Order: sequence, then C-alpha cells, then structure tokens
Amino acid sequence: MLIDTAEIPGGGELRLLRHGRHFEIMFGNEQLMGSWSYRSEQALATLALGSLGAQPRVLIGGLGMGFTLAAARASLPAGASIVVAELVPKIVTWAAGHLRHLFGSSLDDPRVSVEVGDVHDLIVEQPGAFDAILLDVDNGPDGLISLANERLYSDWGLRAARLALRPSGVLAIWSAYPDHSFSYRLRASGFDVEEVSIDTDGSEDNPDHTIWLATAEPRDGSSGMGVAEIGVEA
Repeated sequence: MLIDTAEIPGGGELRLLRHGRHFEIMFGNEQLMGSWSYRSEQALATLALGSLGAQPRVLIGGLGMGFTLAAARASLPAGASIVVAELVPKIVTWAAGHLRHLFGSSLDDPRVSVEVGDVHDLIVEQPGAFDAILLDVDNGPDGLISLANERLYSDWGLRAARLALRPSGVLAIWSAYPDHSFSYRLRASGFDVEEVSIDTDGSEDNPDHTIWLATAEPRDGSSGMGVAEIGVEA
C-alpha cells in the first residue's frame, strides 16, 4: 500500500510503501530500503566505528530508515558527535512520523544532529572535520537516485572525502552490489581499502551487499586490499 511520496531535489520521486507491519522505500522499480532487511546497514556503522577515540565526530550520508544511525549510536561513546545529512526533506518527516517506530529515540539523542542537504557539500566545506564518514545515499557507487551523487564516487569526490577526514579517519560506503573497480579507485585516491561482503539475511536467496572500509592512511604500512566474508546479526 502506498503511504506517501517524496520529491528528490533535482528530479525524481521516492515512494513509501507499507506491507503489513513492514515498510519499503522505492525509487521507480528499485528497492532502496526494506524494514525487514537491515544487517548491512547496521554493519556500515559497526565495522567503521569500532576503534574511534573518546570524542569522535561522525558524518552519515543518508538517513534511510535509521538502522545505520541506531548502530552508530550504539557503537559510539557519550562524547561523540553524529551529523546526518539527508538530501530529501520528506525522509526526515517520515522519520518523525510513519517510521517513528523504527527510529525509536535516535532523533532525540543529544549527540545527533540532522542536516537537510547534500552530504557532498558538508564534505567539501569541512576539511579535517570528521573521524569517519559513512555513505549510504544510493544503491551503490553511482548516481542511480541522483546524478549529483556521482560526485561522491568520482576521483575528485573521493579525494575530497579524504581531505575531510582526520588522520586515520575512515570512509565507509554501502552498496547493494560489488564493484571491484571502485576498490581500485579508492586506493588511487589515497586510501587503504578493505572490501567486505555482508550476508544480508542468513540465506542464499538474496545477494550479499558490499561495504568498503577506506582508511585515510595505510594501516601498519600496508596499502593492500583485503576481502572478507562476514555475517552480521540482525
């Protein structure tokens, strides 16, 4: 059942659908998010944020259904600051309305602030400001939803993200599919890269999702790329 629609700045429309107790966000025929499957969205935060300091500043690109934000809150200390950039204003409205039960207390957390706008702008405007940047703004490292998102994944965009990170900061990117050429673009932009494959639901019925963990300086003098297969509990 169609619950609501949302205009995407620059063109296009998202649809919020309800299936019994579950919700789904669609872009055309593409599913962007379903409330029944969120392992990889949680992993985007838990894998990237486990070793930050006492007062880290984290930027999350994409509010979605709040699963990455909830996992970030659980992973970060009391002194953390979490900035969420959301391009589509109606998604922020859904978070406080139709999807409030999914967000719980996330939007009331004093560590959390939500900026309505393009995460690209925050990245460019705040060099050296973040200990981690988590990006879940599209279905992968391309501009499916908004062509402007391609700026994030271009060579120039990746270098801008590196400049926005503090030393040893982490850029983590979610994708519904693997793209090994993107791993090499990350490395060429000055990152040490780990490409992680996430089992989305514990079965073989659905393809794995991919998360890139890109560190702004080599770990232990290594610049190699690792590939891991993991399962994350829902």
